[in-house]
Amino acid sequence: MKYNHQSQWYQQLKRPTWAPPSWLFGPVWTVLYVIIAITYIYTGYLCIIGTIPFLVLLPFILNLIFNVLFTPIQFGLKNNFLSMIDVILVTGTLVWVMVAIFPYVHWVAYANIPYLAWTTFASILQITITWMNWGRKG
Repeated sequence: MKYNHQSQWYQQLKRPTWAPPSWLFGPVWTVLYVIIAITYIYTGYLCIIGTIPFLVLLPFILNLIFNVLFTPIQFGLKNNFLSMIDVILVTGTLVWVMVAIFPYVHWVAYANIPYLAWTTFASILQITITWMNWGRKG
C-alpha cells in the first residue's frame, strides 16, 4: 500500500509544537529496525533451540504485530484513536519484551532501550495528536 497521498492528511492534522519533523521518522525507524531485527531474530533462535520458553518469545511476536499495524491504521484508515491504542500496545508489549527476556539475555533488553524511548515518545505524541484532533473526520 502506498501512503503518499494519505501523508497529506497527516500534514493537515493539528500537532504539538514539539512534534518532530516528518523527515526524522525514516532515519530513526531505520536504526530501530536494525535493533529490532537483531534482537528479535536472536530471541526467536533461542526459543527454537529451547534456551528460552515460548512465553518469553510471545511479547516479541505481539510487539511486531502491533508495530506493523500502525502505518495501515494511521495512514490507511486515518484513525487517530486506533493509532493511539496501537502505539500504546507497541510500547506496552515492548516493556513486556524487556522484562521477559532480561533474566535470560540482558543485552537484548538493554539493546531495546532506544526503541522504548522512541515508542514512549511516539505514544505521548500520538495521544496528544489524537486529543488535539478529536472529532476531526478523515
